[in-house]
This record gives sequence, structure tokens and C-alpha cells, in this order.
Amino acid sequence: MPKNRSLLNALLIIAMLLLSACNNSSNNNNGETTAESDPSAKPGELTELTVAFPIFAALPKDMSLIEEAVSKIAEEKINVKVKLLPISFSNWIQQVNLMFSSGEKLDLMPTIYAYNTAITQGQLIPLDELLNKHGEGIIAALDPAYLDASRVNGAIFGVPTLHEMAYVNGITMREDILEKKQIDTSKLRKLEDLEKVLKAVKNSEPDTAPLIPSTGASILDNYQTFDRLDNHLGVLPDFDNGLKVVNWYGTEEYAEQLHMLRRWYQDGLILKDASTNQINAQDLIDSNRGFAFLLNAHPGALHFEEEGDKSTSKVPMKTIAFSDPPVSTTAHITNTMWGITSNSKSPDKAMEFLNLMYSDKDISNLLIWGIEGRHYKVLSGNIIDFPEGVNDQTSGYRLNTGWMFGNQFIAHVWQGTDPDIWEKVKQFNESAVKSKALGFTFDPTAVKTEIAAIGNVISQYRLPLETGSVDPDNVLPKFLDNLKIAGIDKVIEEKQRQLDIWAKSNQ
Repeated sequence: MPKNRSLLNALLIIAMLLLSACNNSSNNNNGETTAESDPSAKPGELTELTVAFPIFAALPKDMSLIEEAVSKIAEEKINVKVKLLPISFSNWIQQVNLMFSSGEKLDLMPTIYAYNTAITQGQLIPLDELLNKHGEGIIAALDPAYLDASRVNGAIFGVPTLHEMAYVNGITMREDILEKKQIDTSKLRKLEDLEKVLKAVKNSEPDTAPLIPSTGASILDNYQTFDRLDNHLGVLPDFDNGLKVVNWYGTEEYAEQLHMLRRWYQDGLILKDASTNQINAQDLIDSNRGFAFLLNAHPGALHFEEEGDKSTSKVPMKTIAFSDPPVSTTAHITNTMWGITSNSKSPDKAMEFLNLMYSDKDISNLLIWGIEGRHYKVLSGNIIDFPEGVNDQTSGYRLNTGWMFGNQFIAHVWQGTDPDIWEKVKQFNESAVKSKALGFTFDPTAVKTEIAAIGNVISQYRLPLETGSVDPDNVLPKFLDNLKIAGIDKVIEEKQRQLDIWAKSNQ
């Protein structure tokens, strides 16, 4: 998995709050909006589909060649010509919203941590009927529980991409330092167990921060023992709690974590400027400024304890999953979804092409890796690498976003990655404990004003508290008071109301 995905996870809380606050309730379709087929299309006539998606670097110079190759297959199989529309992630939300407001042609798009927002803004159409007609490959690829988890008001508006559908709390550490000091990591089972390891690193490497955050993130962003129920404003502790929603920031467990982090910070175990850090965690590691960071561990992101991850770092890393079993929540399933837009005049054809993205290996490999012989070569079996004379900098197509394009489980595997990685991800998903609220999606429309105000409060207090930079005895009460003033009780009450209705309808 690329660093971009880790950065997205780190920014999830703030992004969800901002997106929720921007919902336009007047466009809420409540599962009733549909798109009509193109009345001007004649039987047998070629249908052109516009497929938009975000990119996280410069536009690949060979994008037109990928479009041409994808279209060739789609034309032969379903009589469709595909127009690929890559959009810089920094402009993604603004440009997509503009396309909807202007009625611009747009047939398919992914939602990145914004599935519910896209639904409440009327940007996606219900897919149940279309899936039954043209989505046999999608249905075959997805666990029914994960497909059902995408239902909102009883309807499916998007289909999850095939990736890790669960996570387990974990940590990744510099292997060279562990070996140099012979630091024992066998007893790491939870966050509190890290203290001895961090102190050993501090004593051995005084110029290296033992524990670091990601860019703009807190230490706790990737350590969660609760279902965040979309936006962290009202959560289910232990992924159950009898479906009783609570304010996580007001729990005893949260306060204990803050006091522990404060002690670690004062002991020099956390990066000194953690609350204002703007450097990616891996870059801090590579420049010898950091030793370890917490992460949501899963086979698709980093190898587990028995295998050091050498693919994304200048130094070998050792990743350990803590002892809790993997957990699936709605947010982990719906973080990347593909949907057919309300702008589409050809929803049947859009579903046919979406089905190819989940079932056709050639389409999958083109979108994820590019053209064989030009952007990659097959070494043996399913393993690929750069062709002679091509590298990461010179390749004309190198998106590093396989997690975004439908079904990466049927695509090639890059050299240096475990050849069995996708089978291990499947097994990981199957082993996951499902949150009691799996399938519940919160509609923030009724409390969007409060959510916006709460977002401002969280932006002010959470990073300093969750990096140990301030004394929780003084700051946490102010944080809680301001959350209350901003309306968090009203948000939790509304979330509890919706959760109760959802639970009753799913008995």
C-alpha cells in the first residue's frame, strides 16, 4: 500500500467532519433518486462513459494510452467507450461538486471517505436493481455482509473496492535499532506495553524520537478500540457497548490514554514537535528522526511480525499487530466505494463497465499497473516488475492506487510483495470480528451546524492532547466544555436515535 493511503487514514477525522458539515440536505434523495437511460442511444450504438477518479501525484503522461487500451476491451465486451478523467486529489471535491452543479457528463466515480456525503448530496443513484441485472461479477467478488454494509436507508448506492475490510491496532518499528539493542518485542499486546521499548530506544538513540505521528495527525489516530460510527462524534466502545453511543472524549479510557501520552512526552519518548509536525512519518524514519509509529495493521498495508517491510522505506521495518482480533466496521468497508452518478444518462452501461472492473483481469491490470511491456513486465506467474530501462521516475503510468480500482485481488503483484498477499488479505477479512453496528451509516444532515462547530473545537484541542504536548488535567476539561457548548450532546442524541432505528430494522 502506498504512503498516500496512510496519509488519508491520518486525515480521516477532520476530513469527515468537514465533509459532513458541507452536506446539502436539500439534495437528500433518501434512496429514491434514479437516473434514466440515455433516450438518444440506439440499439447497438457505442456508449461513451466518463469515469472520474482522484490521483495523488502528477498526471501520468501515458494516461491516454491506458484510456485507449481500456476502451478497446470495453468496446469488444460491452460496446462501451471509456473516457478516463483523472483529477488531482487536492481539487477532487471542488471539481466533482462543480460537475454535479453544472450537469456535466459523469457516469462513474469513487468516493474516498465521503460515501455518505455523496448520497446525502444526491450524487449517487441506488444500485440494487442494476446489480441484479449486470453486477454478477461484483456480487461474486464481495462478501454479502460487506455489500450489505453499504446500504443507506435500505439501498445500495456504492460497492466497496476489494481491499482490507478490517484492521487491527499495531506498530511498525525500525528493525536495525531493534536488532542493535536486542530489544524484545514479543510481549507487545497493547498500547501501554510500548513504554519499555520506547525507553530502550531513547537510551540507545538519544537523537531519535522513539514514537512519532503522521503528517497533521495525532498519536492516537491509528489506535482505536471503538467503532467511530462515521465521524468519531459518538462512538461504540469495544465495537459493541450494547449499541449505546457515548462521547469518546469524555470516557475514562480516553483520559487514561492522554495521561500516558503526557508522561511519555515529558520523558522524551514522543517527537517534540508532534502537535505541529508536517513531515510524513516514513520520511521521519528515513531521516533518522524517528523510530516507530502506530498504524492500522493488515496484510495489504505492511507485513506482520514475521516479515520486515522493505518496500516503502529506506530502512527495514518490523510491524507487529497487537493481540486484539481484526475488526470490521462500516467505515473500513465504505472508505473507498464506486458508484454510478445521478448525472449518468447510461446507468445500465455504467454498471456493465463497473462489473468489468471487478471481474476482468485485463481491465484491472490496465487501471492499476498500466500496459504490459511498456509499464511492467511479467517475471513469473503473477509477479511483475519494471521493464528494462524503466523505473519509478521514468514510467509513464505509476499511480500506486491499486486499492482504488475495484478488484485488485485479480491483478498482478509487484516484485518484492508477498506473492500470496491477496489470499492473506482475504483470510484476514474472513477472520475479522464484525462490529455490532456493521452496516449502520449516520446521516449528519439534522446536526450539520453542530458538527461544523465541533470540528473547530477538535481542531483546536485534539492534536495537542493526543500527542502529549499539553497537560490533560488542565486542557481536557476545557476540551469537553467546548464540545458541549458546540453541541456534541445533540449530535450523540441524533446518532443514537438513528442507530436505534437501524437496529430495530435489522433484528
